[in-house]
Amino acid sequence: MLRFSLALMMALVSRAATIDVKATNNLPNPYRAVENWAQLPAGMQWGQVIQVQPDGHGNLWVFHRSDPPILKFDSTGKLIKSFGAGMFVQAHGLTLDRDGNLWVTDAQGKDGKGQQVFKMDQDGKILMTLGKAGVAGAGHDTFNGPCGVAIAPNGDFFVADGHGNDTNARIVKFSKDGNYIKEWGKKGSGPSEFDTPHSIVMDSKGRLLVADRGNSRIQIFDQEGKFLSEWKQFGRPSGLYITKNDTLYSVDSQSDDKTNPGVKRGIRIGSAKDGSVKMFIPDMNADPAIALAEGVSADDKGDVIYAAGVSSMALHKYVKR
Repeated sequence: MLRFSLALMMALVSRAATIDVKATNNLPNPYRAVENWAQLPAGMQWGQVIQVQPDGHGNLWVFHRSDPPILKFDSTGKLIKSFGAGMFVQAHGLTLDRDGNLWVTDAQGKDGKGQQVFKMDQDGKILMTLGKAGVAGAGHDTFNGPCGVAIAPNGDFFVADGHGNDTNARIVKFSKDGNYIKEWGKKGSGPSEFDTPHSIVMDSKGRLLVADRGNSRIQIFDQEGKFLSEWKQFGRPSGLYITKNDTLYSVDSQSDDKTNPGVKRGIRIGSAKDGSVKMFIPDMNADPAIALAEGVSADDKGDVIYAAGVSSMALHKYVKR
């Protein structure tokens, strides 16, 4: 009897972990947009803005697809530093570690560049390079579409590797020194399978949350790759961001009647602790070909939200009303 009860309990837990809960569109929006707040100097122009990250000191780091691609702004939107010109084929992931170092990914390869992950300091000095320049692969030292990086408190880091189509579909774990440890995942729609792992973040418990965009879900794992749960209530996530108190931000740039019926694009805000979604900033662009953003972040209090616009080629800002 006890054996049966345990088996039943495990089955119910497994079912709860994969329950199909659609994202809702009818949630409060306590934010207002502040447009054209970050200005570039003469001679520079915005490209596709893919990622934006605050540094905890009032400054903001931005990754966009124009030269120079790495930009640092102060809290007023004034550009105070830039570097990386000519370095990337397709700028994609940007993460800051606890020491303030930047982890950036190049998701395409061309002419002997790309398909790499870089760790660099805030002056642009490269501290670590992973992957072979311009070489797409699925080995221990190659990538094919690396989208993002998450760093554990002990320095181990995880690369979300794959950008749909014929690229990879895996999470790769490395030691703090860049040594390959393990990987998991393959192309598919089941647990631990991916279709464009477009962003990866870590919560306060050390769990990994992966934006499995092509499958319109967030998948959750422990640091050894054990599947824990999946959430569909945050939309079709292109970008994820999580604060110290486990507030979770998910930006949906693709949902429509074909890819994710009944779900609207925009930024959903909730809790990584219980998966609840509490707020929603809708994508109000009248042109369906231009999404609000693919990258998202916020200050620790949630008073200001930043959104990185790829198709809009803009850096958006939202503040509490």
